[in-house]
Amino acid sequence: MLRKPWLSAVMAMAVAIMSAPPASAQAAAEPKTVTVQASADTYVSETSPTADHADFTWMSAFNGAGNERFGLVRFNVTGIPEGAEVKAALEIHSVRTTDTALAVRKTTSAWDEHVLYTDRPTLGATAGTRTGFTAGQQAKIDLPGAVTGDGTYAFALTSTGGVQGVFHSSRATATGAVPPRLVITYTAADKPPVPAGPLPFDLPAISTLRASEKKVFAHYFTPYPISLDNKAGAEDYYARNYLNPAGESGKHAAYGGLLRDRPLPRAPKTGDWQLADMESEIRLARTAGLDGFTVDVLSLTSQHWTRLKLLVQAAKNVDPGFKIVLMPDMNGLKSVTPAQLAASMAELAQNSTVYRLADKRLVVSPFKAENQPVSWWKEFMDIMQVKHSVKVAFVPVFLNFSTHAKAYAPISYGFSNWGNRSPAQQAGIASNINLAHDLGKIWMQPVSVQDERPNQGIYDEANNTENLRLTWDKSITGGADWVQLTTWNDFSEGTQFTPSTHNGGAYLDLTSYYLTKFKTGKAPAIVRDTVYLTHRLQKAAQRPSGGSQTKFMVPRGGTSTPRDTVEVLAFLTGAATVQAAIGGAAKKADVAAGITATTFPLAYGRHSASIVRAGKTTAKVVSPFEVKSSLPNQDLQYVAATSGRQS
Repeated sequence: MLRKPWLSAVMAMAVAIMSAPPASAQAAAEPKTVTVQASADTYVSETSPTADHADFTWMSAFNGAGNERFGLVRFNVTGIPEGAEVKAALEIHSVRTTDTALAVRKTTSAWDEHVLYTDRPTLGATAGTRTGFTAGQQAKIDLPGAVTGDGTYAFALTSTGGVQGVFHSSRATATGAVPPRLVITYTAADKPPVPAGPLPFDLPAISTLRASEKKVFAHYFTPYPISLDNKAGAEDYYARNYLNPAGESGKHAAYGGLLRDRPLPRAPKTGDWQLADMESEIRLARTAGLDGFTVDVLSLTSQHWTRLKLLVQAAKNVDPGFKIVLMPDMNGLKSVTPAQLAASMAELAQNSTVYRLADKRLVVSPFKAENQPVSWWKEFMDIMQVKHSVKVAFVPVFLNFSTHAKAYAPISYGFSNWGNRSPAQQAGIASNINLAHDLGKIWMQPVSVQDERPNQGIYDEANNTENLRLTWDKSITGGADWVQLTTWNDFSEGTQFTPSTHNGGAYLDLTSYYLTKFKTGKAPAIVRDTVYLTHRLQKAAQRPSGGSQTKFMVPRGGTSTPRDTVEVLAFLTGAATVQAAIGGAAKKADVAAGITATTFPLAYGRHSASIVRAGKTTAKVVSPFEVKSSLPNQDLQYVAATSGRQS
C-alpha cells in the first residue's frame, strides 16, 4: 500500500506539478482582450426531438416538463500565450425580455450543428449563471475557470427557471442582432531575466514544437487512468487492490501486489470525473511538449473501448491539435476479423483528433503487428478504403522488427518496434533506423525509462536515468522520425512517464528537454541549475524480511548488470560542486557546466543533493523516499525527485 511516510511528500509533488510557477516569478503585464465568435451554434427541443435547427436564426432555452429546450454554442480559441491568466465571459443577444434563469454548462460529448434532441450531448458542470434578459440587449455571463487558454470550448445554454429564453444565433439577420461570442481577457506574464520554473531550460511554445516534422507520442494504456473509482487516494482501488498485496482477494499476494507505483492521487470529483481526469492527462502531456498519445486498443468493446472514446473526446475538449494514434493491440485482438477491426477504426476515424498525415491518411500503428500476416493487414486496409473511404498509413510496431521488415515494407508507411529497457540492449537502434530508411519508411523509435514486472517475475536494469538518456540520444543522433514513449502509464510493467507517486514528474520533465532537442535540432540552452535524484528503495539482491511474497523478480536475460547506485543528474549553467548526503554520509563531486550524471553507492537512509557555486546553493533536491534494510515487498523501480518541483 502507499507508504504513509511518503504521503505528504507525494501530495506536495502533486500540487507542484499541477500548479503554475510562483507569482513572484512573474512580472505584471497589461491585460488584453480577445473576442471570439462562435464556430458552431444551434439548439435542441424535446417537443421536436428529430428536428434539425442548424439553419435557425435563434436558440431557445426552457425547462418545462416534457418541453426541455437548450442552446448549444462552440468556440475555437487561439492566440492565448502559454501560462497566461485567463478570464472569460459569454455574451448572448436576447430576442425577448424574460425572467429566464439561465445556466451555462459545459458539454461533455461531441455534437455538431445538425444535432437532434434524440442524440443530444451530455452536459457537465455549470460554468456560469444569469437571471433576467432584456430584448435587443447583450447579456454577459462570467465563466470563471471555464477557459484556460487555446482550445475548443463547447457550452449548453440551459434554463433552470422562468419563461422560455430566446437568443440570436450566428445566423441572425435582424437589424442590430449580435451573434454569440466569447470575450476573453488575459494577462501574459513577462519573463524575468532567469524565470523560475520546473525545467532547466525554457520550453518553446507548443506551436513551435508542433511545427516540427518530428513527432513525439506517448503510449497510453487504458487499464490505468488517474482514478478507477473516484475515491481519495488513501482508499481508492489502486490503494486497496493494486498496491496492497492482499488486494483483489489475494490474487497478487505471491508477488507482493500487482503494482509498485500509481498515478498521483487526487480528491474525489463531481460530474463526469472520468472525462475530467483524461482532460487532465492530456493537459499534462501537452504542457510537456508531446504531440499526442498512441493508445493501446485492447478491445473493441468493454470499458477499455469506452475509455478510448473518452480519451478522444478529452483531446477534442482540451486541444484538437493533440492527436490520438490508433494502436490496435494484436495480442488482445488476435481473433478479430479484418472487417471487424476496420469498422471500429473507421468509427474512431470520424473524430478530428485521431491522427492523420497531411495527405489525410489515417495512421494505424498496431502493436505486435506480426501476430497477423501481411495478407490479413492488406485485407484490412482494402476494407478501410473501399467500404469506409479511409486510406491508411500503416506503421506496424513489431516485437521482432528485423525479421519482418522486408515482408511488411510494401504495405507500410513506417516501422517501429517495442524496444528494450536497459542500456546494454540499445546497440541496435541505429541499425533499425537505417533499415527502415533504406526501405523508404519512417521510423518511430521507442524511448523508455525502465521496466519492472512483479507478476511476471522479471525486471530490467536501467542504471538510474541512463536508459532514458541513452534511448533519447540514439533517437536524435540516429535520425528517428517519430518517438514513442513506452509508456505513458503502464504501471503493471513499471514503465510510466506520467507523474506518479514514485517519480513526481521528474521523468516527464527530463523528456521535455530531449524532446525539444529532437524537434528543434539543437540542444536548448540551460538557463537555471536543476538537479534530479534517482535511486531504488532497496538494494537489487535484497529480499523482503516479511510478508507473503514468494515470487521474486530476477534480471531479464541480456539486461545490464544490476547495480546499487544513487544518481545525481545535474543540468548546470556553469561549473559547480555537487554536495550530496547519501544515507547521512556527505559526498562531493566537482562537475562541469551542461549535463552531468554523478553516481554514489546506494546506502540505507535518506538522500539529498545540492548544487553549490561560489559558496551559494543554486538548487537542492531531497528524496521523499527512505531506503530501508527491511521492506514489505520487493520493489526494483528507480524512484525520482527533482529540485524543479520542490519548494
